[in-house]
This record gives sequence, structure tokens and C-alpha cells, in this order.
Amino acid sequence: MKLSDAGELSLLQILRKRFSKKSGDILLGIGDDCAVIGARNAKTLLTTDMMIEGVHFDLTWTTPYQIGFKLVSVNVSDIYAMGGRPKFLLLDFAAGKHTSMDFFNDFLRGIGKAMEKYRLFLVGGDISSSEKIMLSATAVGYASRIISRKGAGIGDKIYVTGNIGDSACGLELLKRIKKPVDTERSDRIKFPLKRDIIFPLIKKHLMPTPRNPERFKSNATSMIDISDGLLIDLSRLCKESGVGAKIYLEDIPISDELRKTSEYLKLSPLEFALGGGEDYELLFTARPDKNVRTFCIGEITKSGIKVLDSAGRPLKISIKGYQHFAS
Repeated sequence: MKLSDAGELSLLQILRKRFSKKSGDILLGIGDDCAVIGARNAKTLLTTDMMIEGVHFDLTWTTPYQIGFKLVSVNVSDIYAMGGRPKFLLLDFAAGKHTSMDFFNDFLRGIGKAMEKYRLFLVGGDISSSEKIMLSATAVGYASRIISRKGAGIGDKIYVTGNIGDSACGLELLKRIKKPVDTERSDRIKFPLKRDIIFPLIKKHLMPTPRNPERFKSNATSMIDISDGLLIDLSRLCKESGVGAKIYLEDIPISDELRKTSEYLKLSPLEFALGGGEDYELLFTARPDKNVRTFCIGEITKSGIKVLDSAGRPLKISIKGYQHFAS
């Protein structure tokens, strides 16, 4: 069956039935012109992200389930990056009339899996027809203390929450494999490298899991999620804080899987780590006297961004990362 056979009202009923679970904070959910949420004694966080076919995903190597999961995850990452807890979700779905109902249901299955993981409640959204598949989600969260990009001070240490570059390498692998990889099953992947080497990289790209900052957010002075690339996102944080940074190349966490795969591909793992995006790790700063148990990669300076080698020499590295409308 195609979406055109079902019709908008039927699709809305599928959504309403699938996501019928409610929170006590929801006074009115799906079905009215607006959702109504009860006020809390905390600051409200709002974020939205779009995913457009041919720009953010390619159906040659991505399944609807993975797209749905990722759409929720990237919004949750923004809430986490501000020190908040995600709570509610609004969903917009647009696709061609010949899109199958199987696509729609598999997409919703991915949405549901992510909502379950992050304990979210769907409160509304919109459905439309379009030439391309266009998806958008809006997440609502709460925070007692907001951690913004503005707050880093000279001498602060710079931290990341996990390995950098895996997602970009995973995308490179998918471009070469040229078919979907089922991240829910242990199917054999036809590629010269072993599955246990390339599968974590591919999964990091297709189904990223953002980092919850709960254990360290009380020490964070500024924070941003790494969505477009380590250096470009660091530059954004520095610009908002009015400071500079120096990064120690040898301290950037790089997985063994990335090193081995990069060697096979004859590409630099550092290129993936410094300029690759969509890792959805958190990049944050903290005062030097704080005991933060994660990866320290540098420190905040007065101005400029420098990347230093193992001997402390600055390297000539341009700040690269994903930017819309860039040539």
C-alpha cells in the first residue's frame, strides 16, 4: 500500500495510536491545534532539526528505521548539549504520494525505539506530501541550569566525551558498500575488513547515541555537541565565549576501528577526527581544578585555535567541517 492509498487522516490515526502513551505533564496531546504542556519549575529548552533526502540521508544505504532513530537522536543531542533532559517531541513528515506504507511504518518504528530509549513523549506534528522525503522533529526539554557555548574562560580544560571521527568513517564505508546495513542484526557485511572492525563505525553514523551530560554537567562552563566536526564546533564555542583554544593532537581519542579502517582506505584518521561530523559526542570546558573523568584534549587560550603535535609544535590545519550552502 502507498501513502496515497491511506490518506492523511489515516496516517495521523496511525501516529496517534502508535504513540498514545502520555506523561502527566501533557494536558492535551495529539488531536488538537496545539499540544498543551504543564509548566515546570525549570527552564524550558526547545530545539529542532531537519533531515532531507539527498542532503542528510541517502536511501541507497540508509533504512527508514535508522532515519527515524537518528532524527530523534540529533534533537536529543541538542538538549543534552545545553545540560537539559529531553521530554517531548513534535514530528513533521513529508514524502511523495508513491512512498510505501512499509516505509512509513518502519520510520515510525525507529522513532518509537528512540523515544523509548530517551523517555520521550510525542505530542504533535504535521504530515504533508512533497517531491522529496523531508523530515523534521522538535524536542522540548528542561534544565535547572543552562550550559551554553558562552562561558569558557582562559585556562579552562577542553574535554570530549568519546571517540571522534567514527561517524565520518562509517559514512565513507557506506558509500563504498552501497547498500543498507542492518544495525539490529548480525548480518555479514561484504567488505574486505572484518565485521567487528567496520560495524561500530557504520552504526555510529546510522544510529548515533548522544551523550547524557548528567555525571559532569555541574562542572561544565560551556558546551556544544559535535555535529559538524570537532574543529568547526570548537571554533563556534570559542567565538561565543570570546576566547581561543589549543588542542593536543595526540590526546584526541581515536578508536582502534577508525585507525585500522583508515589504514585500509589509505586515508588519515585525523582527517576524519578533525573535520568529520555527526559523532554527537559532547565538547565542553571546565575549570582546571575540577576532576573531570573523560578525555581532556586541550585548554582555552586568549585567542586563535591551534592544533599542536606531540612535540608541541603548531600544525597548519584548516578548520573544516560540514556547513550548509558551502561550496
